[in-house]
Amino acid sequence: MDILLIAGLWLPASAWDDVVPELTALGHRPVPVALPGQGDGDTSATLADQLAAVLAAVDAAHGKPLVVGHSAAASLAWAAADARPGTPAGVALIGGFPAADGTPYADFFPVENGVMAFPGWGPFEGPDAADLDEPARDRFASAAVPVPEGVARGVVRLTDDRRFDVPTVLVCPEFGPEQAKEWIAAGESPELARARRLTYADLDSGHWPMTTRPRELARVLAEIATGVATGIATDGRG
Repeated sequence: MDILLIAGLWLPASAWDDVVPELTALGHRPVPVALPGQGDGDTSATLADQLAAVLAAVDAAHGKPLVVGHSAAASLAWAAADARPGTPAGVALIGGFPAADGTPYADFFPVENGVMAFPGWGPFEGPDAADLDEPARDRFASAAVPVPEGVARGVVRLTDDRRFDVPTVLVCPEFGPEQAKEWIAAGESPELARARRLTYADLDSGHWPMTTRPRELARVLAEIATGVATGIATDGRG
């Protein structure tokens, strides 16, 4: 199965480099999606540009792909399901919850000179970054790509309720499935609260498993791909 890999904030498509060979070895065709404004130097890129790149990858896929969104890019994967509800075999969301219609994509940190730079490790202390040692943190921070304002402050638009029927798996890295279920029940993710085919996969890692647990992440994604292809739900344990 084609597995489309969409990286979260500050990450270029090369963030998946350690996951790609693992997925290939497991019999899948991984396709890291190059997002405008994340690695190409285009600070004028918009959220619409990024979604267009994702949809182009969906349309070019062999058969029905699994669309994977990491962190904030969960919203891009979900928007792809909204725009192409009959095309993806499923959606996998790694450590992220899709934004609702009419809300900003990722207006989380200050924007200066037209971009939202990586804010340093302060906001991510604790479970998010617990499995990143100092050298890994330094490498991440030095390679982080500032997110264009037009992306970070872009408004998410969702129009097709058929997205709620697309098989969706929430991959839980720095939090567990039970905690995620509590958040959703409490109203913190209106979109996933309405998802009719939502299951969970646990992954023992921090927020960036493509860096710290690439083999384990690949195994989880391969299991999800098999599950959505055969109609077998993920059991919540990964």
